[in-house]
Amino acid sequence: MAKEGIHPNYREVLFVDMSNGFKFVTRSCANTKEMGTTDDGRELPLFKLDTTSESHPFYTGTQKSVDNMGGRVEKFRNRFGKTTGAASK
Repeated sequence: MAKEGIHPNYREVLFVDMSNGFKFVTRSCANTKEMGTTDDGRELPLFKLDTTSESHPFYTGTQKSVDNMGGRVEKFRNRFGKTTGAASK
């Protein structure tokens, strides 16, 4: 005997990256209030995302390393990294 009304609404949901328009469909229990249309014309619940692997700098390879930003880190270390005898005690 299965209990009624205890399982989440698990269905196909259209996720859209709002920064670049990238769309993908997967099954999810995410609560949605809007509907969206897939590229093949299906009308599905819509969940809007701020970023995905298609737009995040880490995944796109555009992330800058702090150590490679024009030597600023090394410049800071040279200027403030050396401590005096009184400050190091």
